[in-house]
Amino acid sequence: MSRVSIQTQDFDLAAESAALRAEDGGIGAVVAFVGTVREVAGEGQDVSAMELEHYPGMTESAIEAMVDATFARFDIRAARVVHRVGLLQAREQIVLVLVASRHRGQAFQACEFLMDYLKTQAPFWKKEYTPDGAHWVDARVTDDEALARWGIEATGNAG
Repeated sequence: MSRVSIQTQDFDLAAESAALRAEDGGIGAVVAFVGTVREVAGEGQDVSAMELEHYPGMTESAIEAMVDATFARFDIRAARVVHRVGLLQAREQIVLVLVASRHRGQAFQACEFLMDYLKTQAPFWKKEYTPDGAHWVDARVTDDEALARWGIEATGNAG
């Protein structure tokens, strides 16, 4: 099982978690984060869909480096990131982060760290579709602040 998957098709949380655990009998905790397309943008605007673009190869490499950083920082046994691209409707799943460890504390921390890292540094470009038309989503200051609490400064404009 690969650690990173960029795909257009939806993912199955239960199947992904079972596959992660199947590889290691020492896993005592699996923490999952599932992100979905919100129906309302930060400005209170209705959102009908979101389109995600990326550079194949570059995106996977960047996320692999983030997973490596997570392993270096936390005592975890496995991690997996599934991120969807293409046109996604409101309420559809967009990202899955799974982290497994012996005990829950490290898994919770590592999952939050990896998601904060992904949110600001993964090379994705997001376009929201609203009643006023489509527009690209800018990085949010709150996402940069979340990454900064881990001692990492945001370097890109990931959306």
